[in-house]
Amino acid sequence: MVSTEPRIAPGRLRELGPVNWVVWQVLSRAAGTDDAHLFSTLGRTGGLFRGWLHFSGRLMPGGKLSRYETELVILRVAHLRNCEYETDHHIRLGKRAGVTKDILARLRTGPDAEGWPDKERALLTAVDQLVTTRDVDDATWSALAQHYDEKRLIEIVLLANQYEGLASTITTLRIQTDH
Repeated sequence: MVSTEPRIAPGRLRELGPVNWVVWQVLSRAAGTDDAHLFSTLGRTGGLFRGWLHFSGRLMPGGKLSRYETELVILRVAHLRNCEYETDHHIRLGKRAGVTKDILARLRTGPDAEGWPDKERALLTAVDQLVTTRDVDDATWSALAQHYDEKRLIEIVLLANQYEGLASTITTLRIQTDH
């Protein structure tokens, strides 16, 4: 049985330092919680945390994909990786971006579920392939390229891999869901 206790406890002022402590406070409030455990854990890395946060923030919420598409990618990755933390957090964010309960149910089924427009089906198929094979086959890439320009194609790959890597980090560190 896998332990569910955090391998590294969320930090506080002493472990985070004043800058990361303030960042953690702001991000926690924005997430609607007193302690966003992801940030209070990763914040223990000092400047690395802020560098990661900058990169991550450029993908979400600062990317060129719509927030709806971004949340589809993230929620599908979280589902495939069985990452409760990512799922919980992005269900809340996804609602704000238009991800309804119906869409969430289809996301759990995947790109083969009834009701996906071609663009979203291509996007989710690419995400599934990235997570399961670490690549996208030519047919899926062609379908995706019918809907997205080069910048967004690159962003899709970066976004899916960012959240796949984040799911691995959350799982390995046993970061607890926020209350």
